Parts: sequence; structure tokens; C-alpha cells
Amino acid sequence: MRTLTVSLTPQQAARLQSAVDSGSYASNSEVVRDALRLWEQREDVRALELDRLKQAYHDGKKSGEGEDVDPAAFLRSLKAERSARG
Repeated sequence: MRTLTVSLTPQQAARLQSAVDSGSYASNSEVVRDALRLWEQREDVRALELDRLKQAYHDGKKSGEGEDVDPAAFLRSLKAERSARG
């Protein structure tokens, strides 16, 4: 494994140490590795969301011309649909 030097705020260092002291983690390194795994997962989710947004954009462009909508009337119709469903 590679060793890195990381600067933390006093609050971050205290929380990290608290996680180790409480027995939630065996070491500071374990806390950091877990945090990095969570960050990687979040980045993966962001990439998937971006792909979905791009696909939705392309699907919308392919679906044809848009139409003008009165925002107030549109909201009223959504509320009426919701009320009808219960």
C-alpha cells in the first residue's frame, strides 16, 4: 500500500479518532478507506445520473417539437390528477 499525508481540520481529526476509539473502525486508515469507498460510490451514482440526463435530453430532442404550456394551468391539472387518485 502507498502511504499518503493528509491534512485534516481539528474537527475531522477528532471525529476520525472517535470512530477508532469507539471500536467502529480498527484504525485511522480503515476510516479513510471506508470514506473513499463511499466517495467512489457517490461518483459512480453521479455518472449514472448524468448518463440518464443525457439520454433523457436526447430522447426529448428526438420526440419532436415542444409546445407552449401555461405553468399555472399545468400545475392545476397536476393537482387535479393527484386529487382524483386520492
